[in-house]
Amino acid sequence: MYSNTVSGREAVLAVYDEYDAVCAKMAALNYQTLSLPELLDLQSRREHQVRCAPAVDHGLLAEMQSRTTAAEIGAKNWADVLAIRLRISNKEAKRRIAEAANLGPRTTVTGQSMAPVLPATAAAQAAGDINTDHVAIIRKFFDKPPVPLDAATHAQIDADLARIAAGNSPEILKQCADRIGFLLNQDGDAPSDEQPERHGEIIIGPQNADGTSEIRGRLTPEARATLEPILSRYGAPGMCNPADEHPCTTGTPSTEAIAADARSAAQRNHDALVAIGRSALSSGELGQHNGLPVTIVVSTTLRELETRTGTGLTASGTRLPIADVIRMAAHAHHYLAVYENHRQVPLYLGRSKRIATPAQRLVLHNRDRGCTRPGCTCPTDRCQTHHAKADFSRGGLTDITDLALACPKSNRLVHDKGWRTRLRDDGRVEWIPPPLLDTGQDRTNHYWHPEDLFHPPENGEEGDP
Repeated sequence: MYSNTVSGREAVLAVYDEYDAVCAKMAALNYQTLSLPELLDLQSRREHQVRCAPAVDHGLLAEMQSRTTAAEIGAKNWADVLAIRLRISNKEAKRRIAEAANLGPRTTVTGQSMAPVLPATAAAQAAGDINTDHVAIIRKFFDKPPVPLDAATHAQIDADLARIAAGNSPEILKQCADRIGFLLNQDGDAPSDEQPERHGEIIIGPQNADGTSEIRGRLTPEARATLEPILSRYGAPGMCNPADEHPCTTGTPSTEAIAADARSAAQRNHDALVAIGRSALSSGELGQHNGLPVTIVVSTTLRELETRTGTGLTASGTRLPIADVIRMAAHAHHYLAVYENHRQVPLYLGRSKRIATPAQRLVLHNRDRGCTRPGCTCPTDRCQTHHAKADFSRGGLTDITDLALACPKSNRLVHDKGWRTRLRDDGRVEWIPPPLLDTGQDRTNHYWHPEDLFHPPENGEEGDP
């Protein structure tokens, strides 16, 4: 038994060594001598290889999950394991985990092998007949089928969709899946005597290159009824016009202000919301959130202020043009943090308490800008203060030179999952993962400091390999 295990292990590693060597040879190939039909044929073969690859990954993941749990190797879940070790996005990691659950091998509690949840789709993927878009459409159909499916119907639809996908584009597959859904439930959902719950939502998209953001959503009747009189007032012609030297925000705008207002109704609504938000922030009634005052907190540099170029970063992760920062600062409460010789070490703001003060959090925002764990995108207002040198329960100090920003999830990694942190002399925080998650990756989070990657690190700035 021992010799068979050893020989099996050596065979697996040998195949992977051969694969690595072949990949290196393929990367060094020169295709200039091939004809166009040959190039197109090779492209089709490469597509076939890429389509087959996930089936191998599903098998690897299934075997790992049968050995241990994500928590035992220092991660919150298996998506975290993939994201940390492979340096892929959390969204992609979750997609791979979910796909493996549908298309990967399974075992019973007694260790017996079971077919995948979608065996026909899994077989088509392993054969290289379908791509990731096909798989996503099929999985989406079965995630929310139009009606409950018995085993026979489930298997038949899986086989039909896999067969259709193998010979058609994702667009055609989507049409077929929608048609199957209609045929299964032609009359629609049964009427309900209960009043359906109304859900409102507002989604603000990421910032574009020019700093603007797309917004979309849905208002409940109550939300619409609440906003309409406010917008009719503050969004009226002549009101809250940023083009005016002294915008009218109370009373009735002058005839001249109304006549000079060239904004559309949509633009007036936008400026009305800005005025309403500014009024709420300046009221002083919003208190604190995660230890920070509920106001617009901006981190920037003296050079950017003096040259009036670049951007400032808010505690919520929004980038503001310096011109906007200066204009907004004219009617704001100011906080100033001074650093020694342009190093990111504050001169003094120490406290000997477990909970950081608002002033300390303001300085941490200016230094860290967000969660310090590599790859985390949580801005300051979603973070906690973390004792980076030593935990408070182990004698750590709540001094500004000992603290760092960390989101709740990252904080738990240190307390529960075996991660460690340390502060470098330049103020950057390093996160050392547990051994099984350590692939030699970068220890610091460059998401909030991309400029760090624009030049080679100086001596002493890098973490241990």
